[in-house]
Amino acid sequence: MQSVLITIIQLLQQLMVFYSYALIIYILLSWFPNARESSFGQILGRICEPYLEPFRRIIPPLGMIDISPLVAIISLNLAVSGLTQIIRLLY
Repeated sequence: MQSVLITIIQLLQQLMVFYSYALIIYILLSWFPNARESSFGQILGRICEPYLEPFRRIIPPLGMIDISPLVAIISLNLAVSGLTQIIRLLY
């Protein structure tokens, strides 16, 4: 039973790492004109915007700079670190 739980946590951890890469790519797309309107950008938008929206509501932009995606990525990385600690405790 413990090995199944560890496998599930490791899978969740890997999904979170891939999701953080998707967030970074989505944020970088904002630097290129009309990149978010492409089919790839729209797919990433449907995946990333639900996670980014609560952070955007809480953290206002600083002038022309939106730091909420940075906070979202940091919180996701903290969650991955927490899962890593759980895996270490279970071993």
